Amino acid sequence: MEQKHQQFRGQARLPKFAVPKSYDIKLKPDLDACKFSGTVEIAVDVVGDTKFLVLNAAELDVDSKSVVFRSQASKVLEAKEVELFEDDEIMVAEFGESLPLGVGVLCISFNGTLNDKMKGFYRSKYEHNGEKKNMAVTQFEPADARKCFPCWDEPACKATFKITLEVPSELVALSNMPIVEEKVNGNLKIVQYQESPIMSTYLVAVVVGLFDYVEDHTPDGVKVRVYCQVGKAYQGKFALHVAVKTLGLYKEYFAVPYSLPKLDMIAIPDFAAGAMENYGLVTYRETALLFDEKHSAAANKQRVATVVAHELAHQWFGNLVTMEWWTHLWLNEGFATWVSYLATDSLFPEWQIWNQFLDESTEGLRLDGLAESHPIEVEVNHAGEIDEIFDAISYRKGASVIRMLQSYLGAETFQRALASYINKYACSNAKTEDLWTVLEKESSEPVNMLMNSWTKQQGYPVVSAKVKGQTLEFEQARFLSSGSQGDGQWIVPVTLCCGSYGARQSILFKEKTKCLDINELLGSSSSQGSLMETGSGGDSASAWIKLNVDQSGFYRVKYDEELSARLRHAIERKCLSVADRYGIVDDAFALCMACNQSLTSLLTLMGAFREELDYTVLSNLITISYKVARIAADGAPQLINEIKQFLINLFQNSAERIGWDTKKGESHLDAMLRGELLAALAAFGHDETIAEATKRFHAFLNDRETPLLPPDIRRAAYTAVMQSVTKSNRSNFESLLKIYRETDLSQEKTRILGSLGSCRDPEIILEVLNFLLSSEVRSQDIVFGLSVSREGREIAWSWMKENWDHISKTFGSGFLITRFVSACVSPFSSFEKAKEVEEFFATRTKPSMTRTLKQSLERVHINAKWVESIQNEKHLADAVKELAYRKY
Repeated sequence: MEQKHQQFRGQARLPKFAVPKSYDIKLKPDLDACKFSGTVEIAVDVVGDTKFLVLNAAELDVDSKSVVFRSQASKVLEAKEVELFEDDEIMVAEFGESLPLGVGVLCISFNGTLNDKMKGFYRSKYEHNGEKKNMAVTQFEPADARKCFPCWDEPACKATFKITLEVPSELVALSNMPIVEEKVNGNLKIVQYQESPIMSTYLVAVVVGLFDYVEDHTPDGVKVRVYCQVGKAYQGKFALHVAVKTLGLYKEYFAVPYSLPKLDMIAIPDFAAGAMENYGLVTYRETALLFDEKHSAAANKQRVATVVAHELAHQWFGNLVTMEWWTHLWLNEGFATWVSYLATDSLFPEWQIWNQFLDESTEGLRLDGLAESHPIEVEVNHAGEIDEIFDAISYRKGASVIRMLQSYLGAETFQRALASYINKYACSNAKTEDLWTVLEKESSEPVNMLMNSWTKQQGYPVVSAKVKGQTLEFEQARFLSSGSQGDGQWIVPVTLCCGSYGARQSILFKEKTKCLDINELLGSSSSQGSLMETGSGGDSASAWIKLNVDQSGFYRVKYDEELSARLRHAIERKCLSVADRYGIVDDAFALCMACNQSLTSLLTLMGAFREELDYTVLSNLITISYKVARIAADGAPQLINEIKQFLINLFQNSAERIGWDTKKGESHLDAMLRGELLAALAAFGHDETIAEATKRFHAFLNDRETPLLPPDIRRAAYTAVMQSVTKSNRSNFESLLKIYRETDLSQEKTRILGSLGSCRDPEIILEVLNFLLSSEVRSQDIVFGLSVSREGREIAWSWMKENWDHISKTFGSGFLITRFVSACVSPFSSFEKAKEVEEFFATRTKPSMTRTLKQSLERVHINAKWVESIQNEKHLADAVKELAYRKY
């Protein structure tokens, strides 16, 4: 028996001798017993000689007597043997004779469990009129449709789907398509949906529960609805507005209308990802879909807009044209991320969202600076490996290289090519190369060659620029955050500006090194004279050179001392664009972490931003400051008070300009900035900020409607009051938990979870971590509470070790487990700690977290080297003292 069906095991893909054409699925979920039963009839085209049908099934009980195959000639073959292999997630049906070629119908009956793992066909809990209830929800991407019904669960196996549900008659039952017929039969109803167009299994969706909705129509008559828990319908209006407008935008951009008769978007209380683009029935976390005018922050509004735009982009790019296999996942996700900014920018130009796109690039650069990164296109052999590539490489680096390409080819050419790509591959599957081919044809540029260097090899270059006499020398090498030498060579679309944005050049930099004549760059008529004349005469200090103009390229730049100093002056004199200011400080921070530049030089550069007003630049500076304060506390503890003083001085101007109170008619960006600035001042121990926050927090406790604590500054206030909480002075902690328990707005809950860990008392941190594992916190939300203060990192590590069996059992199969590992391991900065972590995980690792564990350990090593380098800096103490007490 052992040897039977061996040939189908351990394979990455299903055999190709039969392909599905259509599915007729009937499901009957039992929400009380948390079970479901079902039948599926699959029209299968038998294209090769076979006695077997091999398809995916997991965690299902299949009734082997029910498995029959009806040929076109109405001949009925019963399966001689049916075997399920759990490890391979396949079902093998063996028949007594070869199956007749052509289309026949495979019938299967099965039972399953509505699990609580947020994947497959699962249950989510909600309350209605004070009563706890279950809803039934599907989440199939990447490979979990097989947990709901036996199927060919691969993106290339597209088919049509007819779905019928049998559910309690009082519930709302939704699927991808509109309802054709509904028959009530006592307290049950049978709901039949229209047959879907051709699509992949991972996009099939079903949701059953109690919901309210708001509704609108596009000018083409597509009915759009936002569903949410009863009583929250008003919170769906903003997302509804964005969806209706976005469908019109994409219709124009892709030159193809939305292809289904309706679009439903629904908020699910327990949801592992942010959202999922199921065709015609998009599922979301509540925080990514609902917006409450009174209690949501500006940042929540922006998140809803970009997530809705991202999921709707997939209705074309992903659903209509689908990746051929998971290796091309990045194309789906990177593209939807990039185009969601395009749509959001069109709807809300005042948000300056393309500047904020730099945060996506930075996250991509951060992960890809690790030796343990992976190429954008990554070979996937087993379904278990797919989860880990839903990461910053696929989404953020993916989006960034698409933006780089668009900026190189030009927006019109790029759009024309995309529209013809969508037209050419509509209703079928495509690979990355197929898109390059279309772009190459439209643009007559070597797109394939250019892009292969960015998608097939991991990492990215740092381009070093230095001046020798009248020449500018470039060199490229792989950038690694560890500072070690990396291999690789890229075709880099380098752009540069000299002294003004009028004088702009672009070159394709393919070699290892390149020299440019500065006079040629400037044009001989330039009044600047020789760029590098130093000394006090003339305006020579204005002659700055900036590479990677507007940060549209996915690479870092390292300038020599002379060029750096000129850029620093250009920042102080406000000559540079937002994106360029952002890029200069972001690259400097990365080079400092890699021990390629001193902390002294980074702090000096940061000092040039005291008059910065822009949200995106300040927001990134704040993020960098947190990291600098952490590493300095390990590397130069004797200087930490002065460093914090310097950081407080750095942000004080902006904080005073923006104040505590919302100003009438202020921008969305200022509203977001206020909260981030105040949270930073509190975290760096600014007494006045902490005192004011505490006062406003108490006013809010007494009256939840007080204008003193609007949503935009709540998180800052919560962080501030947690700074003074200790074991013996814990009333503010108790008050925060009270607010948590009383609110039913998920955004408020996650704001609170995100601030509890900023406490400095390790005993309180332990209470916070234990609270995360209590029944009061939904398992999808635990990750928001895992980033704790530096004082709490030892406690967090011991806590994770003690609770590992529970964590592993609860989250072991999905991507959430990786968040525990990175949050509890990455903050350390000693080689000894890295060893201890390795020893602990030596016997406890799982395939779904291997890559994350390696990345987290690498981060600890990078931190440890960085600490050593800071300890060896000769002039750091003098520089810090000067910066901390400098009067401007």
